Amino acid sequence: MSNEADVSRVKVKFLIKGLGEAEGELVRFLAPRTIDAIVRKLPVEGRAALWKEEVYFEIPIKMGEEKAKPTVETGTIAFWPMGSAICIFYGKSQPYSPVSILGKITSNLEIFKQVKSGTTIKVELLTA
Repeated sequence: MSNEADVSRVKVKFLIKGLGEAEGELVRFLAPRTIDAIVRKLPVEGRAALWKEEVYFEIPIKMGEEKAKPTVETGTIAFWPMGSAICIFYGKSQPYSPVSILGKITSNLEIFKQVKSGTTIKVELLTA
């Protein structure tokens, strides 16, 4: 039973330079091709950009939209195809253009409110 859960949910850690870390969970059925492509590349690192109540950073992955949505909930981790970027929505703002939903931040979402433009963010697999 637990193996099934491990395959469908991928736990990740966001390391934010100078601030600390947050944890998240990628839920494979939300965007299986996009999540597989990202997980294969981990760890990835980028420089934060800010848009409204969202932090995003470019990663070396080019993917089209996958079940893309024009609206998201607070705490959503998404992939923005237009900008080849991982996005973290920490507040009420909505995406600039449709995003592929990847999962949720599971701990320390508040840290993203302190991120400044240009801050290095690294995403890696969370090992038990």
